Amino acid sequence: MSPTITAEAIAEDLTETFRRIRLAQLNPGVGRAELEQRHGTVLDPVELAAAYKVVGFMAPLVVVRRKADGVTGSLEFQHAPRFYFNWQADQ
Repeated sequence: MSPTITAEAIAEDLTETFRRIRLAQLNPGVGRAELEQRHGTVLDPVELAAAYKVVGFMAPLVVVRRKADGVTGSLEFQHAPRFYFNWQADQ
């Protein structure tokens, strides 16, 4: 028997508070050099598309699959200028 999914369960987002706080920390965005100093590898949208397939997002996070080896994980992003960083492989 399948569990019943209610509109309330779909509407509840347990990550919303964390995401709102992190969005405020990341935006307005900083330059690439500062992000690289803080997080290491930083990608612009073209570089992201070359290295990863985006499978989902909920700002400030994107879920991606790395093209080189198929590993799934997440990256954070800032809106402007748009950069992706802080790669974390799924556990």
